[in-house]
Amino acid sequence: MKTINALKWRYATKKFDSDKSLSPEKINIIKEAFNLTATSYGLQTISLVVVSDKDKREQLVEHSYHQRQVADASHLLVICIQDDILDADVEGLFNTISELRQTPASILEPYREDLKVMMQNMTKTERQEWSIKQAYIALGNLMTVCAFEHIDACPMEGFIPSKYDELLHLKDYNLRSVLLLPIGYRAEDDKFATFQKVRKQVDESVITI
Repeated sequence: MKTINALKWRYATKKFDSDKSLSPEKINIIKEAFNLTATSYGLQTISLVVVSDKDKREQLVEHSYHQRQVADASHLLVICIQDDILDADVEGLFNTISELRQTPASILEPYREDLKVMMQNMTKTERQEWSIKQAYIALGNLMTVCAFEHIDACPMEGFIPSKYDELLHLKDYNLRSVLLLPIGYRAEDDKFATFQKVRKQVDESVITI
């Protein structure tokens, strides 16, 4: 029941306590959890930008449709995708597999080439959409980890990515912002914290065959 209780405890935090900050230990857990997120083929074409600078986050509020969570949370997580996926990314993955697992090249080579061809057969837009799907997997994972760690969070799509990319200089890293997750601790007067969760009954949303 610990898992279910943690998920019942979490909610999309609308108001954070701006005087409370997450410890470095908690932030490290978030970073590790992001890096351990499952991605298709293990090809990590997503990155996490952790924004702690208050002044920078105040600048981002305007480009987040004035949602104060961005500035008032302890930290702002910006989930990004690579602008594109290159052959070098595939090579890097399989070189790492070979090094860590000592897998013979003869075994890896067919998979390496198949993944290259798959990516080459997509348009750049399709490769970006593929990466965005990985970003949503990471968002879900981070939300669950936050619930276990009693870290409040608010998943957000409502922002202007081009402005974020500009203010955070994401092009310098070949990245594009796609999702936000402010994290921290809920304010005592956030009325949404006490609202009853509204969900279907389990037997309505889950089909057992």
